[in-house]
Amino acid sequence: MKRKGIVVALALGIMAPALHPSQAATKEVKIESISFSGSRVPTTAEEMSKPFTTASVVVKYTDGKTKNFPLTYKQLFKTTDQFKMSNGETFSAGTPTDYYGDPITDKSVDGKPVHYVSDAPDANSLLRPMKDGSLYLVSHYEYDSLDNAGNPAWRRVPASMTLTKLYQNMKTGELKVATVDKIDVSTVNGLWVPCNGSLTPWNTHLGSEEYEPDARSFEFDTSDKPSQSTAHLKDFAKLYFDDEKKANPYYYGFIPEVFVSSDGMTRVVKHYSTGRRSNELMVVMPDERTAYFGDDGEYTMLFMYVADKPRDLSAGTLYAAKFIQTSAENGGTGNLEWIKLGHATDKEIKRIIDKSIKFSDIFEVSNEPKEGFTPVKQYSGQGANYGKIEYLKLKPGMEKAAAFLETRRYAAMLGATSEFNKMEGLAVNAKDKKVYVAISDISKGMEKNNQDPTDHIQLPKVKAGAVYELSLEPRQKSTAGEPINSEYVASSMKALIVGEDLAQPDAYGNKANVNKIAGPDNLSFSEDYRTLFIGEDSSQHINNFVWAYNVDTKKLSRILSVPAGAEATGLQAIDNRNGFSYIMSNFQHPGDELDHFAPTAVQLEDVKKALNATYGIDQAGAVGYIQGLPNIQKLQEELKKQQKAQQSNKKK
Repeated sequence: MKRKGIVVALALGIMAPALHPSQAATKEVKIESISFSGSRVPTTAEEMSKPFTTASVVVKYTDGKTKNFPLTYKQLFKTTDQFKMSNGETFSAGTPTDYYGDPITDKSVDGKPVHYVSDAPDANSLLRPMKDGSLYLVSHYEYDSLDNAGNPAWRRVPASMTLTKLYQNMKTGELKVATVDKIDVSTVNGLWVPCNGSLTPWNTHLGSEEYEPDARSFEFDTSDKPSQSTAHLKDFAKLYFDDEKKANPYYYGFIPEVFVSSDGMTRVVKHYSTGRRSNELMVVMPDERTAYFGDDGEYTMLFMYVADKPRDLSAGTLYAAKFIQTSAENGGTGNLEWIKLGHATDKEIKRIIDKSIKFSDIFEVSNEPKEGFTPVKQYSGQGANYGKIEYLKLKPGMEKAAAFLETRRYAAMLGATSEFNKMEGLAVNAKDKKVYVAISDISKGMEKNNQDPTDHIQLPKVKAGAVYELSLEPRQKSTAGEPINSEYVASSMKALIVGEDLAQPDAYGNKANVNKIAGPDNLSFSEDYRTLFIGEDSSQHINNFVWAYNVDTKKLSRILSVPAGAEATGLQAIDNRNGFSYIMSNFQHPGDELDHFAPTAVQLEDVKKALNATYGIDQAGAVGYIQGLPNIQKLQEELKKQQKAQQSNKKK
């Protein structure tokens, strides 16, 4: 009877009694979207001379409300800041140390010996907290731009890494320096031009050695005016070992892995089985076995490494890519085939190096076309053959030495594509199985050129560069038909974001559109934000920027401007460190690129004056981070708590 009454009442349009508030269902509020409100471009000499941002994170909720989180740049330290090291000495963070752990002294000016100090901080890895809660940061110091006399010091001076112990304010998330110490690299013969780097899934730091010295030039270049590569390596050995005779090009061009314990002790291992090249960085896939490399320079290559075991890079198989172009539109598209170079262990390759192998032990060479010799054109470390076609013939039984010590030359002989130009950073999007690769300058080998030994890539020139997307697939085979033992093999490559060159410089001297990327270099991906972060190294923008690109909405937002003439480096997107999110971001060699520009709206001399007041042109870079990003997990937890409290109050 009661049930029928309700049905009749509804049929007659009679409203049922209203429910008590405690009985009403509360609609759950969720995060609908997260985006960046981009920063404007700096316009005054003061703004252009320092890290600058007006950006914010905008969180939109399903109830229509939004919340803004302003971003700020926090500087941890300058490379010229001094710290007391574990050896008891006090010297600058950017000062390199020799084989014995002593600071390396610049004696370029008579009677005025001073320590070298790098102005070029690069890679950062903010490690996940140790078991005791300790928070550590590994940072690279890529090179020293100038010596005390004002002469170029790039590659001549040994490089270094630091380990910084950080204090984290658990209320605000702000990071501060507790200690800074040099990482000992004497067990791996020192460190050569450490550029970018990455954090492994197992919480170690993967460094890099860029612009490897050219072994062919080192062996045969005996003139009074040797190539840059040979001269730099000899100077390096003098400063690091105090012995020029210890110079060996095959010591460098590898991936160093840094292990850090809870008490701040470090151990460094170079992975010789990953091959030798101009390493920008190595990034490991979610399977903890497969990795890809940035190979910086002109006429370089895309490589893949598949380790035998997860979390162990001491043995594996190395592959090189062949690019099959399918379109030249919008930065280009193509398919990828993989050529197997060989399998090796670190110990095997180290034994070959320790036997003092030379270039001539691996290859026969000819200066002109010759039967049985393969023409190749590849980056040769600014050696005597830089930019030239080489004619090579592999000596019997030297396949392994060639594959892992002369990786690019050997891969080119086997038919891999050696035409990439300025291949820089990489980042992985685990959920979508994508890898992103920065090409900072689409030109030279990537343009059509039928004079090159191969011409796989034929693209229109874009000096502003592009970011490419690689799609990863399982069950792929090498060009020889052998299965590749990985679920993360890149099968295709397409341009995702392309810069725009200007026909004429704008009022500030910029040669590329300031509302688009130019010279993309560092890359890092945030799974929580679904965002690819991009740092620039460009002589196209007078101020290089850090960008945020949402891979779902395709929105590109400028979030930071670094000092004029500086490169944005050390990029690392961190979703969670004890409930806080960060973007690590350094800058190096402020002012260095300014002579490439002739701005009119802001006088160049005013910018230089402002830079010198804070950093000094080519004198000091800085290690720092972007703060203010909300932690997505924490926001979601707070929403649940608020709604639970509201429901509890309604019941009361």
